[in-house]
Amino acid sequence: MSTDSQRLPAYLAALAYALIIGFSFLFMKMTIDTAHPLDVLAHRFLLSTIVLGIPILLGWIKVTCTWRDIWRILPLAMLSPILFFAFQAFGLLYASSAEAGIIQATAPIFTLILATYFLKEQSSWIQKGSLLLSVIGVVFIFVMKGGTNFSLSNLGGILLLVGSALCFAGYGVLARPLTKEYNPLQLTWVTMITACVLFNVVALGRHLVLGTMVEYVQPFAEPHYGFALLYLGILSSLGTTLLSSYALSHLEATKMSVFSNFATITSMIAGSVFLHEQLMYYHIIGTTLIILGVLGTNWGKHTQYRSKQMITAKR
Repeated sequence: MSTDSQRLPAYLAALAYALIIGFSFLFMKMTIDTAHPLDVLAHRFLLSTIVLGIPILLGWIKVTCTWRDIWRILPLAMLSPILFFAFQAFGLLYASSAEAGIIQATAPIFTLILATYFLKEQSSWIQKGSLLLSVIGVVFIFVMKGGTNFSLSNLGGILLLVGSALCFAGYGVLARPLTKEYNPLQLTWVTMITACVLFNVVALGRHLVLGTMVEYVQPFAEPHYGFALLYLGILSSLGTTLLSSYALSHLEATKMSVFSNFATITSMIAGSVFLHEQLMYYHIIGTTLIILGVLGTNWGKHTQYRSKQMITAKR
């Protein structure tokens, strides 16, 4: 069990994770407008692997992994980043970003179900209600923004996005026990290399078949693409994997997953500051619901436990 002193940095790591993810939507839009989604994924994880690989190869950072360790961590890499980002990228080709936001908001619910079944994590009714409140806050914002009419024409994209949300939930549940055996750097190193190799093989294979190999490097001619890729590769891919691995080593999967809804608040602020989008009343209402939901999910059971302690002491 993690102590309060260990949990505080874990909560800060989870919050930082959500903040980075929130801004990543803005930078992802910049890259997708310039390059094919597969190329973007290949480039960002190649950059992540290089940035982490240099200090490892030079001996500045010690990361030791046996083949047994790699095989154990490999399913984690398949869930996220590989399947999570692949489903998300191709789902957005057929569904709107609003639909993606609503579906992604359900990930903490999937996490709660999976964590209860596989990890035997127990949560109070206050925590369950708070988690649902956070999800409602996200859905409320996207519904009020409009453009969320689910239709059969978007069914393929919606199913892919549901798959993305399930992979996100599965990652949190699978990573939780692995963080007890491996440190964040080990988990990050294996997942980054796996994603780098797979996405680049698929992207280069696609260009080879189409005879468009030059298009693999063409996006780097655009300055804004390189800038966005730095954010996606270093902070959004490498940074969030390290932060989530650390947070999951001290927090239950359900508590960690609900922080992802903070990303909606971050992307909303990013849109207001950088894209000059207007903040409306429903943004404030939704933000309040999200914050209350995150607080209730993470402290509901803790407060209940403290109250029981006080009652026992009085007796």
